[in-house]
Amino acid sequence: MSTSHHREVLFGLGLENGYHQVQDMHRHARNADQAGLDFFSLSDHPTAADRVDAYATLGFVLGATRTISGGVICTNLFSRPAPMLARTIAGLSAHSGDRTILVLGANGAPAEVDPLGIPRLSPGARIRALEEAIIVVRALTDGGEPVTFDGEFYQVTDLMPTPSPTPPIWVGVGGPKGLAVTGRHADGWIPPHAADWRSTLVASARPVIEEAAVSAGRKPTDIGTVYLVAGSITRDPRPSAQTRDAEGRWVGGGVDQWVDELTFAVLEGGATGFNYLIRPGASHDETSLRLWTDEVVPAVRAAITEH
Repeated sequence: MSTSHHREVLFGLGLENGYHQVQDMHRHARNADQAGLDFFSLSDHPTAADRVDAYATLGFVLGATRTISGGVICTNLFSRPAPMLARTIAGLSAHSGDRTILVLGANGAPAEVDPLGIPRLSPGARIRALEEAIIVVRALTDGGEPVTFDGEFYQVTDLMPTPSPTPPIWVGVGGPKGLAVTGRHADGWIPPHAADWRSTLVASARPVIEEAAVSAGRKPTDIGTVYLVAGSITRDPRPSAQTRDAEGRWVGGGVDQWVDELTFAVLEGGATGFNYLIRPGASHDETSLRLWTDEVVPAVRAAITEH
């Protein structure tokens, strides 16, 4: 049984990202802020002309909210070089009162880089670049001495760090080398493919993360697990056989079923966060969204506080 439920458990909302959805995005962000959610997220697909830029939107939404944090899940690292990303996230943190989360992935697939003229990297090289990026961002935030870094992918020379604190850094990766990078450097891990707390993927991945953490002089609990969740939330329960798909992945149900599942994920599965998402291009169902913010999240918070 995990002891990570002693950590604060974070609840988030994935916002819409289409140009035609901007008003919904703003309204849902304000509602999430007022409801006391911990963070919102935006997706990052620079090649998609029908989606607003993630970091421009992140700054705008942070400026329109008061207490909620925000992040891009996952930042398209190869179109946003790490030294400039460090400057961007530090500026956003300064404007927002340190309400930023930096979430990085290693998706350099041809469709994500070719239209932008960005060189393709092998999967192994993408993971090495990810590790360098985290090192660079940490070095270039939170003050300190000038930084010189001569890496395989990033080079900076005598560059002063910004005074803004280093934000929490979460990583969304699945392979063993990426999991090891997560264990060595990250504050949180997002399981890929929306794998959930009962999945074999998570069961096999967490030991890799934790072994790497220990080898780097860290505690296994230094790295939380933040799950991407989606699906309908209804007032009445579903037949239990319909709450998971053919692959065993959670797909939703009644309020009480959501509360039971997420509470189990925290107390037995070590979950430290949940981000309620919609599919790309879709819009939030208003009923499900309201039940998430007003009923599911408060009930799970209460249930885990009792333990």
